[in-house]
Amino acid sequence: MAAERDYYDILGVKRDATDAEIRKAYRKLARTFHPDMNKSPEAAEKFSEVSEAYEVLSDAEKRKTYDRFGRADVGAPGSAPGSSRGGAGGPGGFRYSWSSAPGGAPGGGPGAGPGGEGVPPEVESIFEQMFGGRAGGSPFGFGGFGAGPAGGATGGGARSRTAARPQPEKGEDLHHALTVTFMTAALGGSEAIRLNTGSGSQTITVRIPPGIEDGGKLRLKEKGQPSMTGGPAGDLIITIKVGHHPLFRREGLDLLVDVPLTIAEATLGTKIKVPLLSGSVELKIPAGASSGQKLRIKGKGIDDGKGRIGDFYAVVQIVAPDALSPEGEEHLRALAGELKNPRDSGPWAEIE
Repeated sequence: MAAERDYYDILGVKRDATDAEIRKAYRKLARTFHPDMNKSPEAAEKFSEVSEAYEVLSDAEKRKTYDRFGRADVGAPGSAPGSSRGGAGGPGGFRYSWSSAPGGAPGGGPGAGPGGEGVPPEVESIFEQMFGGRAGGSPFGFGGFGAGPAGGATGGGARSRTAARPQPEKGEDLHHALTVTFMTAALGGSEAIRLNTGSGSQTITVRIPPGIEDGGKLRLKEKGQPSMTGGPAGDLIITIKVGHHPLFRREGLDLLVDVPLTIAEATLGTKIKVPLLSGSVELKIPAGASSGQKLRIKGKGIDDGKGRIGDFYAVVQIVAPDALSPEGEEHLRALAGELKNPRDSGPWAEIE
């Protein structure tokens, strides 16, 4: 006889999993193996197995007993507080099999489980959220799990004989990462992405708003997974990753570009052509410019299309020559004697 599988292994969670992790794992597996959604021969057995595991692990006392003694003592009379309902397979306990569910096997056969129990309340609440109805009735009106020949519930006389109508739920959201160029993020544009959803593969054109930053998110309504209960589709949430630019970098809506200058240009001042997002501009470099100094061109940064426009900054970077002719070196040495030592003042002057 094959060894019984560990409940944690059945749900695919660790032994120290939280209640939320256990519940999330069960919901996923229940969606996969519920017979109204999965017509494979083994679906019913798998569904019963994961439901049994959840019924034990979602109950704090039963889980504690199971962790200590295993299946043998889960729900055994007197084994632990709160075990009067019985465990999986225990006396008076709930057994997850189609013959024990209200309405019997899929298709509406009669019969109720041992002790007159059907699906436990904690499992039913999950089905109400997943499918909009009780686990004892088919959420899609197929007369399946727990439904009688005419669609009414059988067994468990307290249950309504009218099948519960499913409440439409929104489909799941899809998440997608999209890399765009620096210029597309700054000026706006469009990108085509291909998605695979439950309804098949499709190509979607995404409008990129101007000024979007790295890590920004776009939400496309009802472009996610279709609903399984007739509700609206989920949304598509796109996370934008912005590529680099060889010249520009940005701080919010401001644009910055490093402007390399010779020692002579920085000392005497000059005019140079500086590239903008669109076109270029002639920029005057004042005499005596220092490395790191920012020269602002107002209103030439990024326009987000919502009335906010950043500025453009040319950042001075003095580039020393790596080689000089003998004549040039002689002139520079002669000049050095005329230059004020910048370390003669401020904090540097205090260094001995």
